[in-house]
Formats: sequence, C-alpha cells, structure tokens
Amino acid sequence: MSSRRKAREMCLQALYAMDLVERWEEEISEHLYEKDRWPTSADHAEDLLAGILKHRDAIDRAIGAHADHWSVSRMNLIDRNILRIAAYELLFCDDIPMKVSINEAIEIGKAYGTRESKGFLNGILDRIAKQGSGKTDRA
Repeated sequence: MSSRRKAREMCLQALYAMDLVERWEEEISEHLYEKDRWPTSADHAEDLLAGILKHRDAIDRAIGAHADHWSVSRMNLIDRNILRIAAYELLFCDDIPMKVSINEAIEIGKAYGTRESKGFLNGILDRIAKQGSGKTDRA
C-alpha cells in the first residue's frame, strides 16, 4: 500500500470520528492512527485533515451541488468522508492529478463502503472534476 493511500485511510478515520461526535477539531485525530508505524503517511494525513477542516464548508457545498437528490448530511459517514477527501484534492491540491484522486476514492470506497459506494462516489466526483476546479489533469 502506498503511503498516500495509507494517509487517505488515516484521514478517513479521523473524519469519521469527528463526524460521529460532531466536533471538527484536529486534536480528535491524535490517537487514531499509528504515527510511529506510518510516519510519512501520518504527516500527509495531518496535512489532508488540516486542509479539509479549513475548507470543509466549500467542500460540502461542492459535494452537495453535485449529489442529485442527496444532501451531504443524509449520506452515509464513510461515503461522505471519502468524498470530502477526494473533493479537497480535486479542488485544492494542484499536485494530485484528478484521475488519481477519483481512483483512490473509489478504491477506498470498495474497501470501506457499501456495494453502491463505487458508483455513488464516481458520479459525484466526476461531476466535481468536470465542472472545473482550475486544475489541469496531468494523469
């Protein structure tokens, strides 16, 4: 597993926990993942998490605008937070190709989501990417 995939999974754990307790504070993530075992991934997870928390309102608006018949609050916790990670990358991370962000989200969705997650995630993320984030796809 790549260190970036592990970082995304660590970030998913933190976002899931924050969603459960409805508190959006980075301190919640401090004891969730093994920083000593995965130091590079933990550093990247912390960067992802900080960016997502900083831009959470804009990310949720983008997700909601592209989720036909779904409000962000009605989505299951796993899908919602995978979407937040990938949407953050699509909208704010110029160094990550759009295809990579979408493919990683789908793979994580296969591992942690439901049978429907793959199509659900792909549909919303594809719409966000097509609307244009100002990034060029370098994949």
